[in-house]
Amino acid sequence: MINRVVLVGRLTRDPELRTTGSGISVATFTLAVDRQYTNAQGERGADFISCVIWRKSAENFCNFTSKGSLVGIDGRIQTRSYDNKDGQRVYVTEVVVDNFALLESRKDREARGQNGGYTPNNNGNFGNQNTNNTPNMGGSNQNNTANNGPDNTQDPFAGSGDTIDISDDDLPF
Repeated sequence: MINRVVLVGRLTRDPELRTTGSGISVATFTLAVDRQYTNAQGERGADFISCVIWRKSAENFCNFTSKGSLVGIDGRIQTRSYDNKDGQRVYVTEVVVDNFALLESRKDREARGQNGGYTPNNNGNFGNQNTNNTPNMGGSNQNNTANNGPDNTQDPFAGSGDTIDISDDDLPF
């Protein structure tokens, strides 16, 4: 059986961090994921997906995200039920997050927060570019800003002391 979910979306509100009676951290949040198509009015719909994340990952998630943060999550769908205080059976379907990645830079996130909404970055996009094009879904490394900034355009071999000699014969085209 396979039960895997990979989602990219924005948080609809700040994640809620709680602690269980046994001291385990758990955070809940809702992820707004845009649909691929538009309706008759040209508007793009969204699905609002309930998510839960546990332990240290929950603490890190709450420390590095806030309402509107663009995140990628990897997890599984879980269904559960409970009886509410009125004695009615309540069914819940949610994504249990195993790993997550921040998909916007801290600078874009802070600029969006200061301006009260989504602000276009230099490319005309709305603060949602992953500048290193490789979302980190392999673990809970939440800070994806190592390749951001002007240093990307500098020579990676500068200061090595070795001269690189490439002739036309070495090029594949």
